[in-house]
Amino acid sequence: SKIDTSGLSMWGVNLNFDAFSATFVEPAKKGMPGYKQRRKGERKRKSIRGCIVDSRLSVLDLVIVKRGEQEIPGLTDTTQPRRLGPKRVGKIRKLFNLSKEDDVRQYVVHRPLPEKDGKKARTKAPKIQRLVTPARLQRKRKVLALKKQRSEKNKRQAAEYAKLLAQRQKEK
Repeated sequence: SKIDTSGLSMWGVNLNFDAFSATFVEPAKKGMPGYKQRRKGERKRKSIRGCIVDSRLSVLDLVIVKRGEQEIPGLTDTTQPRRLGPKRVGKIRKLFNLSKEDDVRQYVVHRPLPEKDGKKARTKAPKIQRLVTPARLQRKRKVLALKKQRSEKNKRQAAEYAKLLAQRQKEK
């Protein structure tokens, strides 16, 4: 299986693992590193660099495919906890295996902030998205009521207009 890793040369040109030669210009297509398609089917001539690794690279992105016998110090010997927890209601429910009746706000992951001298320890929590609140339900009811009022008004006006047309037709 192919691993999409990348890198940059000293001049900020992207590595392309399909090419072997030095830096050259090639028409870039959608999905190529260092190119963002602005219109459908658009191509642009971009400088790319071959995949040969040497001292003229500034960045080389790698992926660990297989673990060896020993750990790499500072890389595979420690596990970094996720800095942030989920923000969306559905994802919080999935993480803690909650039902629809459970209050999601009690399960939000709080992130501890660094303590300031002489002050109480504080935490930060994300604003929960897609949370169904009474205000949101009220807004939904209001929108639907306005929609219904508009349709009734249009029906009433259409009936009045039809009556007027019929009256004018009689007068002729």
